[in-house]
Amino acid sequence: MTPGTPPGPARPLRIAIVSYYLPSTSKQGIGYQVHELATELARRGHDVTVLSDCPPVDGAVYAHRHLRMTGSLRTFRFALALRRVDLSSFDVLHAWGDDYWLWRRRVPRHVRTLAGSCFEEARTIRGAKEKARMVLLGLSEVLASLVADHTVVISPETRRWYPWVRDVVPCGTDVSRFRPDAARRADHPVVLFVGYWRGRKRGAELARQFHETVLLKHPDAELWMVSQDVPDDVGPGVRALGRLTDDELALAFQQAWAFCLPSDYEGFGIPYVEAMASGLPVVATPNPGARYVTDGGRTALVVPLEDVGTALAELLADDARREELAASALERVQEFTLERVVDRYESLYRA
Repeated sequence: MTPGTPPGPARPLRIAIVSYYLPSTSKQGIGYQVHELATELARRGHDVTVLSDCPPVDGAVYAHRHLRMTGSLRTFRFALALRRVDLSSFDVLHAWGDDYWLWRRRVPRHVRTLAGSCFEEARTIRGAKEKARMVLLGLSEVLASLVADHTVVISPETRRWYPWVRDVVPCGTDVSRFRPDAARRADHPVVLFVGYWRGRKRGAELARQFHETVLLKHPDAELWMVSQDVPDDVGPGVRALGRLTDDELALAFQQAWAFCLPSDYEGFGIPYVEAMASGLPVVATPNPGARYVTDGGRTALVVPLEDVGTALAELLADDARREELAASALERVQEFTLERVVDRYESLYRA
């Protein structure tokens, strides 16, 4: 195939996916999404290679090329390292970051996914150094959107920073793994959290409100935190689950009564969708991802941060409301199935 010729409509494609993150060593949601996407594409018969700073994921069905970085500014140096990679054997380059120096055509089709906006995250992140890093990454996103043949965002509100990007392709969730199972529901109230204790996920604030508000009305309630940075002594009712396998995480969603992720920023928010697919009512705080995934709050409780504890306490006491939210969430989540998302990307690859 000569450069500039689109891939044929029927044959399997040779696809290179760029992602600095993978779930082998990273907790970033982008890494999990790339792993799921690459796995589904490989199962559909495509020849998929993921280029990453992270080592390969155990049991992965796709190929992997390890671009190992050390020292400081690793993400920026990873982007420079990509310039030296020969991609001429691929039909498609699908980048989830770090492709902003690849302005010379290297493959017939170059697709870029903007997984949120670093400009938006810079507004809420703490520390001058981190704000500066996010602004630089935001500028790299602008350049990347101009370098690629076709750019998409994962939620509509991301377009406020990149209004020239027209298409929205959300993240996808494997609804065969994340699904309801009422028989596994815990016999006491359980709130599930997936994220970080510190930073924008605001796990520490959720734990504080759980102690001060939820436990007063539900003394037997528990807060299960899927997080690796929870302190040792976090008080009664809080269980730090650490990092779970995919199957363990799916079981935790099935056992919980409600899910809460009070992030100050999410470009999409994959855990929201995993919870909704598992039949869990969701409590979230206003951010671009939560508003999009929950259809403007119609399939979840989207409340100000200071009201999270009250919303959870009331929801745990209201069986009918939990069932109502779970039912509407299961309908909404059909927009975000992995199969539907991969269909969209296949169309873009062959455009």
